[in-house]
Parts: sequence; C-alpha cells; structure tokens
Amino acid sequence: MRAVVLTGYGGPEVMDVADVAAPVPGPDELLVDVHHAGVNRADLLQRMGRYPNPERSAQEIPGLEYAGTVAALGERVSGWREGDPVMGIVTGGCYAEQVVTHERLALPVPPGLDLADAAAVPEVFITAWDALVVLGGLSSGRWALVHAGASGVGTAAIQIAGAIGARVAVTCSAGKVDACRALGADLAVERSPADWVAALRDGLAALAGPDDVDVVLDVVGGEEADRNLAVVRPKGCVVQVGLLAGPAATVNVGQLLAKRVRWVGTVLRGRPIEERIATCRRFAEEVLPLFTAGRLHPVIDRRFPLAAAAEAHRVMEANANIGKLLLDVT
Repeated sequence: MRAVVLTGYGGPEVMDVADVAAPVPGPDELLVDVHHAGVNRADLLQRMGRYPNPERSAQEIPGLEYAGTVAALGERVSGWREGDPVMGIVTGGCYAEQVVTHERLALPVPPGLDLADAAAVPEVFITAWDALVVLGGLSSGRWALVHAGASGVGTAAIQIAGAIGARVAVTCSAGKVDACRALGADLAVERSPADWVAALRDGLAALAGPDDVDVVLDVVGGEEADRNLAVVRPKGCVVQVGLLAGPAATVNVGQLLAKRVRWVGTVLRGRPIEERIATCRRFAEEVLPLFTAGRLHPVIDRRFPLAAAAEAHRVMEANANIGKLLLDVT
C-alpha cells in the first residue's frame, strides 16, 4: 500500500510517499480502507521527533484520524461488516491507504455526515468535548473560554458549547475573528498582540455576562497560562490540551490557591486503550447524534492529495487555516 513515511525527523521534507506492507488486523481489530485522513498538530510534532507514536512499528507513518470503509474483520469482531463506513482515532498510521484499529475505538459515520468530511471529526470533536464537558464540567448557561478559536479544536469547541446551551468566548488571530463569530462564538477577541484579558472582560460586561469564565480550554500554553488563571472564576477549571507556545510558563500560583482552580492536563494519544475505548463509546452515544441533527458539523479549510502531505504541514505551520486540513487518500 501507499503511505507517507518519515525518513527522519525535521521539516516537512522528511515525509515521503512509499510502498509499505499493509497492516494485518488482530482478532479484535478492523482493517480499514482509508479514504481521508485528518492533519493535526500532533502529526507535526511527531514529524519533528517531539511526539512519538507509543505503538512503535517498522515504518513510522503519521496520522491520528481517518475515515473510510471496513475492509476486513478480525476473528472476534462483532457488530461491523465489510464495507461499513467508519471513522476514528488511532495512535498513528493514518497517512496510508489502510490502517488497523480496535473495533471498539472505531466510530460509525452518522447519517447526515458525508464520508468525505468524516475524517475532520474524531480528533478535534472528541478533544473539545472531552476537555469542555467531561473534564471541565461545562453545562448549559455557563461560560467557556477557548483559545485558538479558529483551529480544528476551536471550531469544534464553539459548536459543542452552543449545542449544550453554554456560552463561549474565544481568542484568535485578528483575521479569524469574523469566522469564529459566524460559527457561533458569543465573543471573539484578538489574542496577540492585543491585551485579550481586558478585551475579554469588557466583552463579557457588554453582554451582561460574568466577570470571569467557568472553563478554559487552552491549546497554547506559555504566557497564556498565567492569564488563564486570572480570568477563570473561583472553583473553575483550566483544561490544558496543547502547548503551542511551549511547555514552560511563569504563573502566579497564588491565584491557583486563592481561587481553588482545577488545572487539568490531558492528551488522548497517550491514554491506555481501555480509557480511549470508554471515551469513544461515550462520545458515540452523546455527541454523534448531534451531527445527524445538524447541530454540529466539521469545518474544513482545504484538502490535499496524499502526496502533498508536506504542503498540508506547511499550511498548518503557517497558521493559515480555519478549521481542518484533510488528506484525500483514495
């Protein structure tokens, strides 16, 4: 099969399309013909040697999420048939014509969601829902703050907050403010170089909102960490799902104590498979029906052929996208 393999670690040029051996499903696994694959920040980090796939293989193939059709079933698999449309998250290997996944990590493509768009769903919508609702406790009537509101996770988070009746403020670059508002953000402020803390509080006041927010979803880290503690309410929650600005930060720990804030760090890829299965099964029950109902939809910026995976990485590194980048594999 064709796959994008890493010939080393570094810039996009280390990715090359090659013929590799097709994976073989185990007893509890599905073999999936990959039609489309999502491009994520984790793929960029893996390419640079900073976020390795915990499941080592002879060929290092990036890609955390896929959409396609079931090609073959392991001997113990039940509930799936060959040809079923399927999507999901794995630890790697989706920049390829085929991938294997545990049957209970696989998600059915819900009615109303086109297979061509389905690869834009699993990673960002599971991440946003898990961070805001499961870990952060966001619920109807409460306020969330989401950083990088025009990113894949950000566009998913805006929609999820709206779907559960919560209010959402986002930070984003200046050229993406209107796009966030159009998706349903109640308040969108420029993150840099503006003083977004003051802009956030002024905007909340203008909307007769609270002084601070209940939940913060942060993919940035760095200097935003201290600002997050400044704007989260007492007994609120900051959920750290990324570190685009780097892992080190200087924070006023006194705010953490005085406000009794929960600061939660989380990743999906590194969780034990039992935890990933539980998260996927709950997501299937609680969130997938919202796609069929038309309350959620993936935001796709552009698509690339598999051979242009390096160009997709360059676009993401330039922060030039609003929503998801996809690879059309077949």
